[in-house]
Amino acid sequence: MPIDATRPYDPDNIFARILRGEIPANRVYEDDYAVAFHDINPQAPSHILVIPRGAYVSWDDFSARASDADIAGFVRAVGHVAREAGHVEPGYRLLANIGRDAHQEVPHLHVHIFAGRPLGPMLAV
Repeated sequence: MPIDATRPYDPDNIFARILRGEIPANRVYEDDYAVAFHDINPQAPSHILVIPRGAYVSWDDFSARASDADIAGFVRAVGHVAREAGHVEPGYRLLANIGRDAHQEVPHLHVHIFAGRPLGPMLAV
């Protein structure tokens, strides 16, 4: 169910619980700024989620409140994960859903990395 991205951060959301190690995830990368893991409901042959370690509801929240170091570290982590997965040459798509209209389901910023096949148009009409 889509969430209201203007609400306060919920420390019991599934990604916060993954960060704390309460819920297992197939992690492919982690550093001081981010954790990346395979989506449990993949929408492409390769579907990796990258989440910041900080408590941010959305890209809007992150860009307004995160430090410059946290922003740079997270963006670099996304690029690193895509490169290490071998997605640069064939191509990949990044997606961050923010709020109800975009169908954001977890109130913790996350970027989807989709790859592994031609992905088609950006939006279904």
